[in-house]
Amino acid sequence: MAAAAEPGTRAWLGDGSPRSGSPASSPDLGSRGRARPGQGPGPGPGPGSGPERAGARPPGPTALGHSFRKVTLTKPTFCHLCSDFIWGLAGFLCDVCNFMSHEKCLKHVKTPCSSLAPSLVRVPVAHCFGPQGLYKRKFCAVCRKGLEAPALRCEVCELHVHPDCVPFACSDCRQCHRDGHRDHDTHHHHWREGNLPSGARCEVCRKACGSSDVLAGLRCEWCGVQAHSVCSAALAPECTFGRLRTMVLPPACVRLLSRNFSKMHCFRVSESAAPEPGEGEDGPDGSAPTGPGKEVLASESSKQTLKIFDGSDAVQRNHFRVISVPRLARSEEVLDAALRAYYITEDPRDFELQALTSPVQAGDAGGLGKAQSSGTLEEEGSRGPGSREAAPEAWIIRALPRTQEVLKVYPAWLKVGVAYVSIRVTPQSTVRTVVLEVLPLLGRQVEGPESFQLVEVLMGSRQVQRTVLAEEELLLDRLRDIRKTSLRQMNQTRFYVAESRAVVPHVSLFVGGLPPGLSPQEYDSLLDEAVATKAGLVSLSHVYSSQGAVVLDVACFAEAERLYMLVRDTAVHGRQLTTLVLPDVLHTKLPPDCRPLLVFVNPKSGGLKGRDLLCSFRKLLNPHQVFELTNGGPLPGFHVFSQVPCFRVLVCGGDGTVGWVLAALEEMRYRLACPEPSVAILPLGTGNDLGRVLRWGAGYSGEDPLSVLVSVDEADAVLMDRWTILLDGHEASGAENGLADVEPPKIVQMSNYCGIGIDAELSLDFHQAREEEPGKFTSRFHNKGVYVRVGLQKMSQSRSLHKEIRLQVEQQEVQLPSIEGLIFINIPSWGSGADLWGSDSDSRFEKPRMDDGLLEVVGVTGVMHMGQVQGGLRSGIRIAQGSYFRVTLLKATPVQVDGEPWIQAPGHMIISAAGPKVHMLRKAKQKPKKAGTPKDARADGVPTPEGDPK
Repeated sequence: MAAAAEPGTRAWLGDGSPRSGSPASSPDLGSRGRARPGQGPGPGPGPGSGPERAGARPPGPTALGHSFRKVTLTKPTFCHLCSDFIWGLAGFLCDVCNFMSHEKCLKHVKTPCSSLAPSLVRVPVAHCFGPQGLYKRKFCAVCRKGLEAPALRCEVCELHVHPDCVPFACSDCRQCHRDGHRDHDTHHHHWREGNLPSGARCEVCRKACGSSDVLAGLRCEWCGVQAHSVCSAALAPECTFGRLRTMVLPPACVRLLSRNFSKMHCFRVSESAAPEPGEGEDGPDGSAPTGPGKEVLASESSKQTLKIFDGSDAVQRNHFRVISVPRLARSEEVLDAALRAYYITEDPRDFELQALTSPVQAGDAGGLGKAQSSGTLEEEGSRGPGSREAAPEAWIIRALPRTQEVLKVYPAWLKVGVAYVSIRVTPQSTVRTVVLEVLPLLGRQVEGPESFQLVEVLMGSRQVQRTVLAEEELLLDRLRDIRKTSLRQMNQTRFYVAESRAVVPHVSLFVGGLPPGLSPQEYDSLLDEAVATKAGLVSLSHVYSSQGAVVLDVACFAEAERLYMLVRDTAVHGRQLTTLVLPDVLHTKLPPDCRPLLVFVNPKSGGLKGRDLLCSFRKLLNPHQVFELTNGGPLPGFHVFSQVPCFRVLVCGGDGTVGWVLAALEEMRYRLACPEPSVAILPLGTGNDLGRVLRWGAGYSGEDPLSVLVSVDEADAVLMDRWTILLDGHEASGAENGLADVEPPKIVQMSNYCGIGIDAELSLDFHQAREEEPGKFTSRFHNKGVYVRVGLQKMSQSRSLHKEIRLQVEQQEVQLPSIEGLIFINIPSWGSGADLWGSDSDSRFEKPRMDDGLLEVVGVTGVMHMGQVQGGLRSGIRIAQGSYFRVTLLKATPVQVDGEPWIQAPGHMIISAAGPKVHMLRKAKQKPKKAGTPKDARADGVPTPEGDPK
C-alpha cells in the first residue's frame, strides 16, 4: 500500500474525494435520517461528521475533517502548512489534531485531520514500532506535538508517535510486498508529512520545505522527493525510486502471503513493551493526558480531571484517556471533550456519557466487569459531572441505539472508478443483501453474489486483521457490538467487498540452529519430534545441512503461525532455534537494470551505530532486502536472493562479520543464480583492515546512510584471494596414560590475515574481556584502549615461538628467526591500518597484492615491535611468500584468523588457496564537487551527497 496510490487512497493532493455523480458522493444519512453536507466522508462506517459540534465553538472554516476555530496566540507559533511564523495574535487551530494555520492558508490545507486520515487509506498496512527512544526535534504524526519524552518510530517508514498516540496512528505504512490479492500496475509516491531532514528543498519551487518548529512538508518514502503539501499536486503520481532505483528491490517483485504475520515477524523487529494509554495506572499520570491536545492537566480549583473509557474493552483493560474540563462545564461540553480525546468527530448527539459508579482500579480484577451506568449526564444535572461533589471521576462513552445507519463499503482490489459506496443498513440487512446492493453500484451486477464476499478489516496501527463475514450475519447488530466494544475500534474498522477466489496458502519458514550434518529425513524426524509438524501441510523445501538450517514450505496459515511461535521457544540439543518468515522474490519481474542490494547488518558492531543503520537501511530500501545477522546469520538473506540473476551485497560490521558473510557466500555459491555477487563493506568494527584497503575508511563515523548507498552504487569491482586453513590437531595437551586425545579436523576461511603467537594472544585476551563485560565495549576508542592495556601486560613475557613451531613453504622447510609472533597476511593492512610488510623493495619477493594468489609471511619479535609497526617506525621481519603453507605446532598455541582467536591444540595447520577469488567493491576515489546543482539531482529527487557526484 502506498498512500495516494490511486483514487480513494490517502489523498495529500486533494484528489481523494469521490467525483460528482458517483455513489460515494451522496451525503451520508445519520441514524435519525438527517443529511450532513459540508464535510468529507467521516472516519469509518456510520454517519458522517457534521460541520461543527453542538455548543463546541463558533462556526469556522473546515477542510479534510478539521475543526478549526480562531484562537488567541500567547507564544511564538508557526503555520503547519507554509511553516512561516504567524504574525499577530490570531491563528486558526484544529481542536482535534492541533493543526495550526494562517487564515490565508486555510483554503490550501491538503493534510487530513487525524480523525479522518484512517478513512482515506485504501489498502491498510500496519506499522512495526521498535523500542522507545529519544528523537530530538521530531513531531508526533497524530497530535502534531513535539516528541520531548521517549517516543516510538516505525522501523519501516518515518512515522514518529507518542506512546499514548499509537492506538490512533493511521495504518498507512509502506507496502513492501505483494499480498496475493492486488497487482501493481504502477508504483506511486508514498507521502509522509513532516520530520524532514535539515535543508530539505521542495522539488517544485526549490524553496525550503522542512521545518524544525512544526510538522510541515512532505517526503516520498520510496524515492525521497520532498515538497510542500501545496506544491506536491504539481508532481506526477508515479514514483521511480529516485537515485537508488537500481538498488531497491521493487515491492511488485516480492510476494509474501503472511495472513496474520505482521511485519514485526517478517523483519524480526523487537517490539516495545510500552504500556498503552492508562495501562497499569489508576491516576491521571498513568494515562494519555487530555487526548489529542495533551495540555497540562490544570490544578486550579475551577478545573477537574476525568477518566474517559471508549467501550467495554477499555474498561476491562483499564485503558483510558484523561480530560480536563471546567467544574461548571455543561454535559455537552464534557461529551465534546471526551469525543475529541478519542479523535471522534461524529455528531455528539449520537453519543452519551455513562458514569462508572465503581472506577476501575489498576490491577483490581474485581472492577473489570461490565460498566455500571448510573445515568447519563443529563440525569446528573444540567452542568455535568462538576455540578455535584460526589460526581463520578470515570465515564464511558456509549453510542445511542440506531435503527438504521449508512455503511461505507470499499471495492477492495476491484478496478472500479469510485473510492467507496454508501449503503443504508437496517435491522433486516444481512451480509448477502448488502453485497447484492453494492455490486450494481460498482458496475459488477452481471456477476453473481456468490463470487463475492464481505470482509471486515480492523486497521490497527500495529496489525491489520481481516475477517470474512458469514452471509446471514446481521450487519446492524455487528456494528452495534463493535461500538459497544470500542468506539476507537469502530473508527478503525472498514468493510470491503472482494472476490471470493481462494488464496492458496504458501508460507516459507526458515528454521536455524539445528544440528549440522544431518540428512533431510533426519531433519524431518527431528522437527516432528520437537514441534509436531503435520506431514500433509509441512514439507522441507530446502536443506542447508552444513549450516544446520532448513526452509519449511507450509500450506496452511494457521499451521505456519503455530510453528513460528512454537519454534521460537524450542531448543534442540541445548541450542535455541531461530525462525524467520521469508518472502519470495519474483525474479522474472525485476526490471532489466535492477541490481538489488542485499544488506547484512551486525547490530552488535560499532556500539549503537549498527542498530541505527539497520533502521536507516530499512527505510531507504525495501525492508525485505535488509537482514539482521543476529537472527539466523547470512543464510536467510542468500536464500531469499538465490534466484535473483544479478545482485550486490553490503556488509555492515567488523572484519569478523565480513569473513562470516564471505564464508556463507562460499557455501551458497552453487545454489545462487548470481554465483559471484560483489561485496561492499561498511566498517563498524575496531580494526577494519579490509575496509581500509577497499577505501571504505577506518570506521563508520555517522555519515549519511544515503551517501553510503550512493557510494556502493558507484564503487569499482576488484578481486580478492580467499584462503582455506585446515586445522588438524593430532595431539592435545594433558593426555593421560600415553593416549592422545584426537581433535577432529576443521576448516576455516581467511580473508585478511592469520596470526600465531603474541598477536593472537592479545586478541584472545581482548575477546575474553569483551565476553565477560560486553556492555563496556561499545566504542572503537575504548576497544583500542583495552588492546593497549593488554599489550602492556605482555611486555615482559617471552615464549620463543620459533622453537615451538615448524614452517614449510611450497614443501620447503623455512628456518625461522627469533620471533614471538608469525603472521600470514593477504592484504596490505594489519592491526588497524599498519603496513606489516613494509614498502621497501626486495628482489627476493614480488610486490604484494590482494589478488596475486600469494600470502606474505611476517614475524614480530614482541609487543614492542608490534607497537613500532603500528606507529610506522618499523616493519615486520619478512620471512617468506607463497601459495601453500604447512605449520606444525609442537604445543598448544594461540591462533587468530581475521580477528577471531582461539587456542589451537598441537598438530598441523595447512594454508592453501580457497577456490575462485571473491568479487569485492572498492570505493571510488573522491572527485571534486562541481559548483551548482547537478543536472539530474532534481530528477532523482534527492540531493547529491557531498563528494559523491552522479
